[in-house]
Amino acid sequence: MTEFRNLKPSKFDRIFNGLAKRLTKIGIGLAGSQILAVRGRKSGEWRTTPVNPLTLHGERYLVAPRGHTQWVRNMRAAGGGELRLGRRVEPFTAVEVEDGAKPEILRLYLKKWAWEVGRFFDGVDAHSSDGKLLEIAPGFPVFRISARG
Repeated sequence: MTEFRNLKPSKFDRIFNGLAKRLTKIGIGLAGSQILAVRGRKSGEWRTTPVNPLTLHGERYLVAPRGHTQWVRNMRAAGGGELRLGRRVEPFTAVEVEDGAKPEILRLYLKKWAWEVGRFFDGVDAHSSDGKLLEIAPGFPVFRISARG
């Protein structure tokens, strides 16, 4: 799996994401989903997408199941963003996680959200070995997020 993995959303994904965004805007997160808002690295305008924040050992993470997407590139440039749910807005800073630290995070992410994102992991699941998760880690950016301010 290449570290430059970047899967484009299918028609189904666009419909599902649109529904998730609408529900999240009114304060209903599907299984804990929220809206990620991050400034565009070129435009400086806010860009939004639904995400599934994950908590492990008291730390919070965002995983990019489609790989090195636009929101990932924007996050790298901006160093943070906002998580939104209804009227609640949580500014945060983000630090990208090294590949060697990803297996436990990816495993928990797959346990919680395989029903939604498992198809992006090419047969790798929560029961896969640490070695297999480490092998795919470069294709799945992960950010540790911390509340700002």
